[in-house]
Amino acid sequence: MRIFRSSIYILSVYLLIISCVRQKITTNKDSVHLLLGNPTNAQASESAPDNYLIVKPQYALSYNRAKGHANWVAWELSQKWLGSSDRQNDFRPDPVLPASWYKVTPNDYSNSGFDRGHLCPSADRTNSVDNNSSTFVMTNMIPQAPELNREAWAYLEEYCRELVAQKYRLFIVCGTYGTGGEGSKGTLNKLDNSVNVPARVYKVITILPENGTVNDINANTPVIAVDFPNKTSALQNAGWFRFITTTADIEKKTGLTFFANAPKSTQASLQTKRFDFTNAPLNVDTKCRQYNGRQLYIGKSGGCYYINSNGNKSYVERNLCNCQ
Repeated sequence: MRIFRSSIYILSVYLLIISCVRQKITTNKDSVHLLLGNPTNAQASESAPDNYLIVKPQYALSYNRAKGHANWVAWELSQKWLGSSDRQNDFRPDPVLPASWYKVTPNDYSNSGFDRGHLCPSADRTNSVDNNSSTFVMTNMIPQAPELNREAWAYLEEYCRELVAQKYRLFIVCGTYGTGGEGSKGTLNKLDNSVNVPARVYKVITILPENGTVNDINANTPVIAVDFPNKTSALQNAGWFRFITTTADIEKKTGLTFFANAPKSTQASLQTKRFDFTNAPLNVDTKCRQYNGRQLYIGKSGGCYYINSNGNKSYVERNLCNCQ
């Protein structure tokens, strides 16, 4: 009997610890990832199942139980998050969701024609194994057209990390809206009757100096807003800059509010700003497309090139980088 009571006590303590950990994860509103604001005023309450706030050390998100994926994910990207840890590939259900909720599994995506597409990228969290592993929970995944996930979307992710290498600090929000995407096996609205397939995938990137804070945001702060179709046939040989838009346009289509914590005097200018790759004060080139087995890049001046075997730029005709 004494052993039985001890076991019950240990189990109770364990459950209490798990509860406290979950509470810490889902109610920490002081997260660095939400410094610019909570785009949907998501709440860490089971009474808000379609706008359920989860704040992890690595990123924050609004989970939508009805859709089986996040409404949005927000994260800071700076040099401190980057390192040499390997990609973990340990896709799994997210254990922090309420126990009574269905937890999407990697198998829900099997044979669907859609990738398990990261919102917060694995490569943005390489400073430790644990931080990289955190990006593989299914609450950080969406059904994404392979051509989007592996090309234009991936090129924009790499562009962001190149900016960090040039001593910038980024605040990123990305998410989805609509229903109905086109993967490698055709158009679907749902995967396995459990996961909504989004029609569009957007990203808003605010670019600050390496040590910049919210108070440093002004009308000249670079902002990249992109809105991609989740549709294979619309994405072949398409650069990410083809889908540049304004934050205001994304807000109109999604009902989100960006930059809520930025100075009021600059919010309007940030929301209406359309990123101009050729005129931005960011001296970083970007991947454009593959051509004859070579990765082509486009520079700010419009020059089109690949990296030759000597590690130097070899320029080619500009029309080969016609990804816009």
